[in-house]
Formats: sequence, C-alpha cells, structure tokens
Amino acid sequence: MKITFYGHACIGIEVSGKHILVDPFISANPKAAHININDLKADYILLTHAHQDHILDAEVIAKRTDATIVSNYEVAVHYGEKGIKHHPMNHGGSWKFDFGKVKLVNAIHSSSFPDGSYGGNPCGFVIEGEHKNIYISGDTALTMDMKLIPMRTKLDLAILSLGDNFTMDVDDAIIASDFVDCDKILGVHFDTFGYIEIDHDQAKKKFFNAGKDLMLLEIGQSIIL
Repeated sequence: MKITFYGHACIGIEVSGKHILVDPFISANPKAAHININDLKADYILLTHAHQDHILDAEVIAKRTDATIVSNYEVAVHYGEKGIKHHPMNHGGSWKFDFGKVKLVNAIHSSSFPDGSYGGNPCGFVIEGEHKNIYISGDTALTMDMKLIPMRTKLDLAILSLGDNFTMDVDDAIIASDFVDCDKILGVHFDTFGYIEIDHDQAKKKFFNAGKDLMLLEIGQSIIL
C-alpha cells in the first residue's frame, strides 16, 4: 500500500492496483502548486465531508477519470445528480470494494457545501486492504468513538488531523492515537493557512515523547506500508 500526501487533507492511496484519492483540495492550495490534478489517477474518491477545502477538485477529477465517489449519503447523491458514479454510505456501515473493505466511522465536525446546502454528517474512514489497515480521521474533534475502531480493526497507520482551530490539535491527536491503538501517525490538515499552522519540530517531539512516530510529509512525498 502506497500513500502520498497532496497537501491539506488530501491523500492518495495505491492498493491492489487501484488508485484512491481522499478529500482532493489541490488546485486552490498555493502550497500544492507543483501538483497537476490532471496527472492524478483515481478509481475512487473518498470524501469525508462537504466543505470546500475537501471537495474542491472532486468533480473535475471524477469526470476525467470516471472515478466513483464514496461518501455519506448526501454528498454521494449530490455528485450522482451531476452524472458521476457514486457509492453512498452512512455511519457504522461498511462495504467490500475491489481494493478492500471500507467502513464509515464517526467524526465530530460540520458539513455543508460551498453554497451553504446540507452536506450530511462528517465522517472518517477505516480501510482494510492488502493486509494493511489504515484509519483516516477526517476533520474531527477528539471523540471517545475512536475507541471503537481497534475493537474491530488492528491499524497499521492512523491519518489524523492535527492543525487545531477547526480540528484536533497535536495533543488531542496523541490521545486519539492512544484511542485507536496505533503508534504510527501521518499528520494532515496543517499549515495550509494561518489558522492551522503548526510547529513541526515541537509536534514530532511531543509524539516521540509519547512513544509514537509522527510523519509530516512534504507535499508529493509518499510512504509505503
């Protein structure tokens, strides 16, 4: 399983020969100016909620690649009405796709489309594929619901928002990693704009002191699980 960071909360996942994009917000992110969305492959696009900084490039990429959008019912149907392939889900449900199993889990946040219309309830995802399991928190506060995840799935990686202000901060993300019983963390949702800038060295030191490995990738950088 190959995981690539495309800035903000956007992650690319290559698993079982399939390409998955999560929350594509690239074209309006100055820090990701070197990433050309027309070069990105996508068989599936997973969306955690409807905010613009998570869906901005989803429609364009989905139409170009014929990708299937996977999200909560309201977000998925929104794109289905645009003629885009979609797979609606809801909290607690799971589905076996051709790349692995996806479970939609709780996130505490808000969700509305850029025009203010209702975007359903925000979510995170647990993905099981190629004998590797990952948790994508989405935009969320720290929540006790995270403790449910390791009851069903042993994680190899937790992808956690940690930029503060709109989501968890670093200290809450450390507690979240305890809740999901995973010591290998990929941080997202940081540095894109002023509200969520973090001190990288301090964040890594805090995780290290807690016995955990925090990765803060450069945009375009990848890791292999």
